[in-house]
Amino acid sequence: MVENQFDDELTPTRKPSGFYGGLRLPTDKHDLADQPVLEAPLAEEYLLPLVQHRGLKARPVVAVGDKVLRNQLVAQPDGLISAAIHAPTSGVVSSIERRPVSHISGLPGECIILRSDGEDQAVEPQPIEGDYHLIDPVRVRGRVREAGIVGLGGAVFPTSTKLTARADTFLHTLILNGAECDPEIACDEVLMRIAPDAIIEGARVVMHVLQVNRCVIGIEEDKPQCEQALREAVERADDDRFEVVRVPAIYPEGSENQLIQALSGDEVPIGGLPLDIGYVCLNVATAASINNAVHEGLPLTERLVTVTGTGLQGQANVRTRIGTPVSVLTELVGGYTDDAERLVIGGAMMGFAAQTDAIPVTKATNSILVMAPEQARGAEFVRPCIRCGECARVCPSKLLPQQLYWHTVGGNEAQLERHNLMACIECGCCDYVCPSHIRLAEHFRYAKATVAQRRIEREQARMAKVRFDRRNARLEQQQRERVERIAEKKKTTARARAGDEKRQVIADVMRRVEEKESGGDESA
Repeated sequence: MVENQFDDELTPTRKPSGFYGGLRLPTDKHDLADQPVLEAPLAEEYLLPLVQHRGLKARPVVAVGDKVLRNQLVAQPDGLISAAIHAPTSGVVSSIERRPVSHISGLPGECIILRSDGEDQAVEPQPIEGDYHLIDPVRVRGRVREAGIVGLGGAVFPTSTKLTARADTFLHTLILNGAECDPEIACDEVLMRIAPDAIIEGARVVMHVLQVNRCVIGIEEDKPQCEQALREAVERADDDRFEVVRVPAIYPEGSENQLIQALSGDEVPIGGLPLDIGYVCLNVATAASINNAVHEGLPLTERLVTVTGTGLQGQANVRTRIGTPVSVLTELVGGYTDDAERLVIGGAMMGFAAQTDAIPVTKATNSILVMAPEQARGAEFVRPCIRCGECARVCPSKLLPQQLYWHTVGGNEAQLERHNLMACIECGCCDYVCPSHIRLAEHFRYAKATVAQRRIEREQARMAKVRFDRRNARLEQQQRERVERIAEKKKTTARARAGDEKRQVIADVMRRVEEKESGGDESA
């Protein structure tokens, strides 16, 4: 059922403002959140992709044959928008090669392959000593970068970069995103129940780094246990800068732009960022990881993952090491059923299909979903678009998906840009309501990648033309200077020759005068 209306009694503090579109989705994930968290066993082999984040891939600092310990740095960030990678256990680097990875493209990626020695020995943790409030925020942010922390809500943008505000930006509010709205994912809900103090303390560290004095925590109304746990954690922290706000359970409220609008009424401009209007938004799991990095001295080497779906014998939230093969987690909950049809990484609404369970859990992996045939719609169900407009009614970005679909199929890049394709958050609301079962978000995701690649190519072509024009201008300038030098040299030579001739004439005159005078003397 499509719903964009907010009830009157949502929170004892204040009523959220809401956002356009969205869906109220049926879910039974709260039963899953009630179950105990499982610990994934040590795997024999860990695959550590060098790209587990937005931006440039990390650069390996280990070689084949090196012995490493748990939490040891194995790849360092390469540039500002990049993230470090650490060993999830102790063992030996057996190879650095391309392997299947958790990526929508389905293409293999370069990985550090770590073979476990079974001992799980770790390096000595190095927490920040003393009161971090008395330490330069730049140094604290550096610790976040060293720990390899990225956004754990799915965006995986390097957190240290996100905490680096521009000099011309006025930040006033940190928002913690506890609105885990996908109907199949419960890992953040579990984290808010079992580790609320780590979340609050991580948020306090971020507030020190950003130098802001306000933090709003958005929690969906169907998570009362999470709300209570975080309110109690705020009371224990005795910090009145925090506000816990209950928001309606409307998908995709977990998207940062929609959550900011729901909590504040402020709308992030198209093509802009939350910091443009004074906000920084972090996932609750990211905040907990920041706490671990600063207070425990631990890098990001593990996370909670929801393992669920009708194609599995069981389901659970699992604490697992980064790099663990997905097959280890599916076996942990009992394995596949006979009618398991599709493996999806990332949830029912925004996830992508994977071809094999040999791929590793990465920092971006919040869910492993195995669908049975009744859940997995195949291409045979797709029908032509009937222009009903339901997709536009639910789009939280206020786009016209039917128009975008038309221009995507036609490859009309100019019209795609005119209709703000890049503002699509790929939430899948349009897919959900489409009576023709068209995978609109999949088309838009592909089109966005194509448009982005063409923009890069155009920019590269523009820069190449700039370099070409500059080179030609430089060569022309050098040619002009050469011509001028030659002309000047000719003038100098001519002047010198003229001077020599003048001097020669004078010398000849003087010689004749001397001869004449000497001849006159002899006749006398």
